[in-house]
Amino acid sequence: MQIPVPVGLMRCRRSPWWMTLVIGVLVVLQSWLPAQAVTGRTRALLFEPNARLIPIEQQPFYGELVRDAGSWSDVVLGQVVGSSPRATLLNFYAVMAEVGDRADRLGRYSALVEARRDGVDRQEQIDDTNLLFDLAVRALDASVFPQSVRGGMADEAAIQLKHVLDYVFTHSVEPISIPDSAGMKALNDQRTKPVDAWRIPGTAITLTSDLVGDPENSLYVFSADTVRQIHAMYEEIKDYPPIRQPFATPHFYHDFILTPGYLVPPDWYLRFPRSWRSVFEIPVLDQTLFQVVCAIAVIGIYLLVAGWLIRLLVDSYRDRPLVDSLPAKPGPWVQDGIAWRRFFFILPVLPLTRLAEYLIDDEVNFTGLPLVVVTYAFYVIWFVTAGLVVFLFFEALGRTGSEFLTRVRGSGSEWRLQRVSSFLMPLCRALGGLIAVAIFYRLLILLGLPASTVLAFSAVPGLAIGLGASKLLGNLFAGLSIQTDRPLRVGEFCRVGDSLGYITKIGLRSLELQTLESRVTIPNSIADEATIVNYSRRSHRPDRRPMQSLELRLDLDGAFSPYQLEEVLHQTRRSLEARQDLHHPLVTLERSADGAAQSLVVVAMVELHGWPAYLRLRDHLLLQLEELIERAQLSEIALGIAYGTTPEQLQRVPALMQKAVEVDSELRFLACRLERIAAFSYDHVLEFSSLHSEHDAFEDSLHELNRRIIETLAAEGIEIPFPTQTLMLNPSDAAHP
Repeated sequence: MQIPVPVGLMRCRRSPWWMTLVIGVLVVLQSWLPAQAVTGRTRALLFEPNARLIPIEQQPFYGELVRDAGSWSDVVLGQVVGSSPRATLLNFYAVMAEVGDRADRLGRYSALVEARRDGVDRQEQIDDTNLLFDLAVRALDASVFPQSVRGGMADEAAIQLKHVLDYVFTHSVEPISIPDSAGMKALNDQRTKPVDAWRIPGTAITLTSDLVGDPENSLYVFSADTVRQIHAMYEEIKDYPPIRQPFATPHFYHDFILTPGYLVPPDWYLRFPRSWRSVFEIPVLDQTLFQVVCAIAVIGIYLLVAGWLIRLLVDSYRDRPLVDSLPAKPGPWVQDGIAWRRFFFILPVLPLTRLAEYLIDDEVNFTGLPLVVVTYAFYVIWFVTAGLVVFLFFEALGRTGSEFLTRVRGSGSEWRLQRVSSFLMPLCRALGGLIAVAIFYRLLILLGLPASTVLAFSAVPGLAIGLGASKLLGNLFAGLSIQTDRPLRVGEFCRVGDSLGYITKIGLRSLELQTLESRVTIPNSIADEATIVNYSRRSHRPDRRPMQSLELRLDLDGAFSPYQLEEVLHQTRRSLEARQDLHHPLVTLERSADGAAQSLVVVAMVELHGWPAYLRLRDHLLLQLEELIERAQLSEIALGIAYGTTPEQLQRVPALMQKAVEVDSELRFLACRLERIAAFSYDHVLEFSSLHSEHDAFEDSLHELNRRIIETLAAEGIEIPFPTQTLMLNPSDAAHP
């Protein structure tokens, strides 16, 4: 059997450029020259003029084809693919012929008028036609097309295959015997290596039941190699004049690609005058003028709306409120509202993208390479947006969940919200990121990357972790350990290694410590191994912040008597216990290791959060303690009495001092003792205590006390001696002044 098919149809590849040029010239000359002039053409391009072509009506399979076509003309339920090449091929050809006839008939304006006049359900007829077409398309192994464009490309391939079969069945010079199941068994018995495939002789059209990924399949379909090369076959035969026969559909593909809609143009398009449609269908870039204009309009509107939504999303990250009711720097309790707004800003891009793709693919009916480009672009946009939507959704879900858990625990404080967020937000973000990565891998598969290549992409993160990202895993597990053991929490005052400050964030990779100078980011693995000193005391009440310890050390310069040390402790304890912002204050004295100096140590618990409040309280306490130390020093007065004082006068000195002290109700007399008999005076020590709350009031009181002491001693005739000094001169020095 011989089928004088073109070289491209037999070899299943495109001809060289010079051959294409020759073919084009010959086709042009054919329209100018008489029919006798084409007898010298190559047999590979046209059938021999003296060869007798076998009409399709005389082919061995024609009777069965007519029978199958009759069954498909009335019933649209069934299966095109069969258990033998004959069943699949004849079913496919009969169904596609029926679909082509229906599409041609329903695509005319007269059919629209007749349907209205006769009350026929036109939409039901169109749906039946689409169903038949879908059944026929399933006979093609379209796995060679990327999933993103598989539907549209398979539809085009099915129509092009129908045209190729029209050529094959009408240009055969020998009978075409299509094997059934028994015939396939007989063929395999004659073969050295049996295969579950059959090829139409003289062509590259193969039917096979051997499908990749489906070893149990027993039905025959057009092979993936055939589907891959259908377009090249169609390009070789599309310019040849068709031969009239009952199953020919010469205008099927032309009408499919040059009109909007799916198989049948929409009713509104058919209502346009024929002169308008002739302008609409002017070819532009393998499409029509109408299709290009409509696609530009759809894409333009889509870009405007999507750009506006993306701008709203970008503006939400700037330092200005989304609405007038929000502050410029919103607090943590409104972060969930902002997160949900961001989610709803970007969410409409997904249905808009699908709608734009549907309009261009199904309504405008882009085909060929423009369809592939537009579909790829929309798929990339949709999946990138889907990944962003998923991440923003889990971001908003984490913030709302943090607020919900905080309120359920009976707390309304910001630090408690921040603490819960530091644990919940990283988990939500990690989950959103993982789903976004899975969406990206799905995009790669839909764009046509082989599964092995996508698997290689999946191995890249593992390889990166094995080569250089092990620290990331270490920080991740250390972060989980910190969140589980909870040696520190958000809002607590801690020392991590050499850094001292407030914990502001605990993430899965690192924690943030607000020190006095700056914000320090410490990897979790380092923090987990470092010595952690937590100065905070956790409260069982959920509405209270954690209390932190405040420790102050002041060196006591100079020599302090035991009474002065006792007065330092007394005044400090009395003053600190009166403060409402200090809890459980502890005061003690500490001597240095060498015993040369003493220090006043004050430790108290305070409810503070943040360095400004901490420093204000610390500075105030330091000044207060310095005043108390000075008060303790001044609460002991050394008083020298002249040697000329009588014993009776010395006897009255303690009573006189007590009287001078007790004049002031804020001073309490403790003792006045003759401490020692010095070389030139009787040295007394006056000890008193102050009840003043203000240091300035104490100094004023001390001023008055000193004046009263001087006046009292003067009234009693008791003198305070001048300092004396004896100068010894040698005789030689006296002789020579």
